Amino acid sequence: MKVKVEREVQGKLVSLTTGQIAKQASGAVLVQLGDTVLFVAAQTGPARPGIDFFPLSVDYRERFAAAGKFAGGFLKREGRPTTKEILTCRLTDRPLRPLFAKGYKEEVQIQANVLSVDEENDPSALTILGASAALGISDAPFQGPVAGVRVGLVDGELVLYPTQEELKTAKLDLIVAGHKDAVTMIEGFGDQIPEDDMADAIQFAHECVIELCELQEEFLSKAECRPVTWEPAPENPFVGMLMEKAKDKLKEALQNPSKEARHTAADEIRDALVAEHFPDDAEEDAEGRTVGEFKAALYQVKSKAVRELLLEGKRLDGRKPNELRNVECEAGLLPRVHGSALFTRGETQSLATVALGTSRDRQRADGIFGESEARFMLHYYFPSYSVGEVRPIRGPGRREIGHGALAERSVEWVLPPEESFPYTMRVISDITESNGSSSMASVCSATLSLMDAGVPISKPVAGISIGLVQESDDEWMLLTDIMGDEDHHGDMDFKVAGSQHGITGIQLDMKVTGIKDPVIRATLTQAREARIELLKSMLSAIRRPRPEISEFAPRLLHTKIDPQKIGLIIGPGGKNIRAIQEESGAQIDIQDDGTVTIAATNRENAEAALARVEAITEDIKVGRIYTGKVSSVKDFGAFVEIAPGKDGLCHISELSDDYVKNVTDICKQGDVLEVKVIAIDDQNRVKLSRKAVLAEQAEEGDSDEDGDGEEE
Repeated sequence: MKVKVEREVQGKLVSLTTGQIAKQASGAVLVQLGDTVLFVAAQTGPARPGIDFFPLSVDYRERFAAAGKFAGGFLKREGRPTTKEILTCRLTDRPLRPLFAKGYKEEVQIQANVLSVDEENDPSALTILGASAALGISDAPFQGPVAGVRVGLVDGELVLYPTQEELKTAKLDLIVAGHKDAVTMIEGFGDQIPEDDMADAIQFAHECVIELCELQEEFLSKAECRPVTWEPAPENPFVGMLMEKAKDKLKEALQNPSKEARHTAADEIRDALVAEHFPDDAEEDAEGRTVGEFKAALYQVKSKAVRELLLEGKRLDGRKPNELRNVECEAGLLPRVHGSALFTRGETQSLATVALGTSRDRQRADGIFGESEARFMLHYYFPSYSVGEVRPIRGPGRREIGHGALAERSVEWVLPPEESFPYTMRVISDITESNGSSSMASVCSATLSLMDAGVPISKPVAGISIGLVQESDDEWMLLTDIMGDEDHHGDMDFKVAGSQHGITGIQLDMKVTGIKDPVIRATLTQAREARIELLKSMLSAIRRPRPEISEFAPRLLHTKIDPQKIGLIIGPGGKNIRAIQEESGAQIDIQDDGTVTIAATNRENAEAALARVEAITEDIKVGRIYTGKVSSVKDFGAFVEIAPGKDGLCHISELSDDYVKNVTDICKQGDVLEVKVIAIDDQNRVKLSRKAVLAEQAEEGDSDEDGDGEEE
């Protein structure tokens, strides 16, 4: 049976349809906004034997055909997921995962395919809504509905589902997901948005989320979905005993500033208890209970111990709830890179390096909304040694791509405009130690390294993560600068990046079903206090961007020419531009709008190339003296190239003050002459005179001699 519901929210019509496509899937939904249509299928399957986690997987794909396009390049079939597709998968996973029944470990897969896209509405913002609706009509024990919306700040007004054109000038790009009672996920980036304004935008987004949840309730009602019953596994038989026997010991062992010492002490307690209850490496006890069940129960007890300590105001390393770990910053520690910095916060450390390049180094990508270019990139690497582990080196995973994108978009708001700083910038953040919030450490190290590279950022940016332990709406504790253990056993990882003036990046991950407005506002306030403290530490290492870029970075010069004169610079078959590049050693890039960028290893070469470009594009003026090369010799005079591609005739009578019998008596092909433009006729032919230059030089010589005589 086909079911379709629709609702207008903030002037945007959103519809949900099922019963027409993919009838064998556990749940399948079409989501439509404008002419953008997204298909989302939810499929459940039996659990894998021995699995101890919830194996939710989310895949989102944008097909070029949805926009009536072909994929660029040799292959016309889409390949591995793009960065945008991976980020959309992560955005969809995060608000869904906490809303499954506790202990549910069966396979669940979400697949979203873009079927149609207009030029205005981005389909990625609809995936959370579609996934929730598809799960709602499936047999999974999903505690929805949940919805996600995109909100933009356009011309000072909050706009739901901003168009692609509006996003180009928006001061805020924010995605919020949640259910009717609370917010479960936030990800947004803005131009130094004040905390109160950010909280208001989140509240506005949640009001829209509520309306979309109501739309889903209508949808589920019309689809006649039956309530899903799921019986959780019985409680672990060891939990009660270990609560009495091990919890207090773990609480004492876990209070240590050192991550390694905490883990070692906890492992010793675990090993002693395992040896006591399962002697001689036994896999089962006398009652048939397994050692795996015992260790799982011990993990629950450890989690309870950590949470109790935090709610008592006792952090594992002895800090106060709003206290940062020790911060150390160093800029300029690597000799040959264009910029570098080392940022250390407790046991989390990021080493950032900067490379500056030309427009040819930009990241180009093709997507359903057309080609795009990125002049700033931040690539995040998380090697296994940073957490004391051994594993193979693979390509970047979803986590690395997600953390890098978060740091990148948090920093890019303070970068200088291309007009004043035409460089392409790439930052690499290598996480050399990790114990909580390495993505926010990357924001700090990237800022320091850019300043060290001489990039004139408008404001320094820092990032911090705030954690939460919440037992009820009235009993909760916020934790500044959470460590790994506080993250694992806590309820929230709320990352906030920004300058002293406001927020540039924000990301919320939840392990519980959501948080409400008072917690959000308190978190933003506490994050601002920590951010200001971080910025003070960072500025003690480097006060402002260095006045000059590295001597090893390319030198870039800019000029703007009439687009109709681009052909003059290029010349027939590229003759002129090749000659300039070969003679000056510079690289020249020309945009269609007439913007010319010149790159060279030193400023002298760049200026020499710029002078040649300006000479080609400027109009030849009567009365100006030019230094040119004799391009050809005739009986009646010499043709002199006074600018690349521009010749003038110096008649034999204008070659000298004296009588000239043969032109070759004065010059030959390849000679360099100083000539003056004496006329340009109606056919744009240029007449030159060497005789006029000689006369001016003679007058100057006489003037100098008179001056010398008077001085004596």
